[in-house]
Formats: sequence, C-alpha cells, structure tokens
Amino acid sequence: MAADWNFFLSLQAGGSAWPAERNAAERADPDFIPTILMHMTKNPLHIAIIGGGAAGFFAAVTAKDKWPEARVVIYERNRNVLAKVLVTGGGRCNLTNSFELITDLRQAYPRGHRQLKRWFRHFDHRQTYAWFERKGVPLVTQADACVFPRSQQSASVADCLVGEARRTGVEIRTGCRLERMTQTADCAWELLFGNGETVRADRVAVTTGGAPKASLLRHLDGLGHRVEAPVPSLFTFDMADRALRSLMGTVVGEASVSIPSTKFQASGPLLITHWGMSGPAILKLSSYAARHLHECGYRSAMSVCWLPALRRSEVEEMLVRLGASHPQRQLGSQRPQVLPSRLWSYLLSKGGLDEGKRWAELGRKGFNRLVELLTNDCYEITGRGTFKEEFVTCGGISLSEIDLNTMESKRCPHLFFAGEVLDIDGITGGFNLQAAWTTGYLVGQHIGCQESEE
Repeated sequence: MAADWNFFLSLQAGGSAWPAERNAAERADPDFIPTILMHMTKNPLHIAIIGGGAAGFFAAVTAKDKWPEARVVIYERNRNVLAKVLVTGGGRCNLTNSFELITDLRQAYPRGHRQLKRWFRHFDHRQTYAWFERKGVPLVTQADACVFPRSQQSASVADCLVGEARRTGVEIRTGCRLERMTQTADCAWELLFGNGETVRADRVAVTTGGAPKASLLRHLDGLGHRVEAPVPSLFTFDMADRALRSLMGTVVGEASVSIPSTKFQASGPLLITHWGMSGPAILKLSSYAARHLHECGYRSAMSVCWLPALRRSEVEEMLVRLGASHPQRQLGSQRPQVLPSRLWSYLLSKGGLDEGKRWAELGRKGFNRLVELLTNDCYEITGRGTFKEEFVTCGGISLSEIDLNTMESKRCPHLFFAGEVLDIDGITGGFNLQAAWTTGYLVGQHIGCQESEE
C-alpha cells in the first residue's frame, strides 16, 4: 500500500494518470482507487511515547519501522534524552548480558522473571546483540558476561538510537513533562503537558522509567491501575564500623553476603568503601532484598563469608594446614592468599587475635573465632547508600494490569507500558537495559495494531 500511496501523491502533483508499469488488472480493480482514497482521507495514526529512555526509543523505532505512515513522537520531560543509557556501566553502557552465568532468570530478575521468560521468546539478548551490530555498533562480551560497545563509549549506543529515530522519522520533543492523560469517548488520548500544551494521540506508550517516588506516577492517577509501591533497588550499604571503613578501596574477588533469618543471599566481588560496602555482591543483595530492607528502614544485620568457595569444614582444614606448614610464623604474616593483607589484619583485630601471635600458639578458641570470621562475619547495615551509575527501583505498574502478549493495559485500550515503569527490575550487569529493549520491542510490535489484528 505504500507504493499506492506514493502513486496517488504523484497524481496530485500532476503525474501521468496510469504509469506504464501498472498492469491492466490492477488498473481495472474497482477497489484500487477507493483504497487509496481511504488512506488519503484518514489521518495518520499518532503514537505518543512518553519517556525518552531506552524502552521509549526502542518502542518508537520499532513502531515506526512497522507502521511507517504513523506519526511517532517521543515526549521527554528533561532537556536531554537517554540520560541513563549514557551513565550506565560507568559511561561505557553495559547494554545487555550474554546470560551465560544465569541458570534461572530469577537470579537476574528478582521481580518479573516469569514474564520476561515469556517475552524473551520474541526478543532476547541475542536479538539485542544482533540489532545493535546491524545498526553499526560493534559489541564485545566480557569474561563476566557483560556486553559493552567495542568503543567502550555509551555515546555509541545513544547515538545509534537517536540516529535510528531520525532515520525512520520519529519525532523527538524534550522539555515535555506530562501532567495528566485522559481517554476520550473514541478511545484516543488527550495529553496535558506542563507547558499547558494539549496533544491528542491515538496510542500512548508510557516508558518513563523507574519512579523513586509514587508521586512521579501521578499522571496515571485515575486510570485505575494497580501500582506496586516503588522502592529503591541496586544500592550500597552504609556501615558504622570505622575500622572497616578505614579499609576503603579494598576489593575481595569473591565473597558471599546474606541477611540472617531470610533467604536473601548473593555472591560476587565486594568493595569496601569509606561509607561501608559496595560491589556486585552488595548490589545484587540490595536488589533481592529491596522490599525487606525498605521495611526495615535500611537497618539490618548482614553476614559475609569471605571464602565462599569452601565449606566450613574445608576452611577449618585449610587453616590447620596453614598453621602446620609454618607453626612459628606470626598470624599476621600467614594468611589465605585470596584475602588482601589489610582485610586479614582487620579480621584478626576484630577477633581479638594479636597479629604477632604465632600460629602454634593460636589455641582452640582462637581457631574457632577465626573460622567464624571467615565464614560468618557479622555486620550491621545502618543505611542505604547510592549507586551513582544507575538508579533502579522495584515497583511500578503491576504486571497483572497488562496483556502479556501485547503490553497493552487491560483497563485502558490503546495504552501500553514498557521498561522500568513496570514492576520489573534486575540486578547489575546489563539486565535492566535488556528488559527495556525487550518490553520496548513488544510495545512497538503491537501499538499500531487495530483490534482485529491483535
């Protein structure tokens, strides 16, 4: 039909009535001109994308590719688009993950893993990888399964998305803060923006990202959707232990952290900071236990196993061998090699063990204290820090409120949701952006459909 449309425009411009390439059967088709006239008289579908982040851009370019005659407009509240994409991964943009280290999606997505398993059948990390490379962004996969642009610059990803939007004809409008949205009798939408402008749209996709405060979702008030209260996810831990904080900059390659009397546990590299603890192990635990910690006021006990590759009995055997091999050496000079020396000295002091004491003089009580410190070292979380590279929330529009096949609201026809505005969130490692690409793609595939097509 695009060819018919262009042909009819050529007639309006004074072109010949029937180009030679039109065959006789087509010219004789009684439905040909009425079909063209239908397209001429009907206004193009106006698709409004609220939010110029990863999910919004992916929904917009997907929709425009599928419905090129539609008018697709991204409305972004800030002056710049794709701000989060530009800062994620330390400015390198960890845009997805190979999932090689994931055996169960709940490991990567504390909330939304069941739905994402379904959605990944349509667009997963492999399609994401292929899409960006096809659009001119070569990618690399690190040993930790994180995927980055080969340039190691997040601008490569942002420029690609903006370039695709411009190439396909997506309009981008910034400084447009949505204040209210109202559905009309014909199921279209009236959008009121902060500058007083009112826009009418046939379809709307809300892709505004995570809302650290429920008040930031006020433009959805009155539409009847169940909203899971948004609370922070992916954050570091404040700790009052000054001796611990004096080790700032110390990195342990692999540690296991958990919250006692719960099932919340995570492992990975751990970083000691001047305010407490950070690193992948802590960030994952904060994601898994986001609601629990919020309910506790971000004050909780936490346990660290510094040698997670070993069972407790194996730690005991390792310490016995360590002492037996050099019984006259001082405790401070003989340590498990995977532990930094500063951390080892701190643990000895915490256990009341003199660094100058010889291994032969350790004794059973001292030995047991050392085993406990290495396998179940207890700390107190006294507050929530921030993970400046990306701010993620759990909570948002409940997944029970959307059609899982189309991402359309069950309550409001022609309203769609994608990205972190939904009650979906992942751990650090490119998983949140992958959820944005996947849900944005699904919105783009369905937002222009007529009811008979869905």
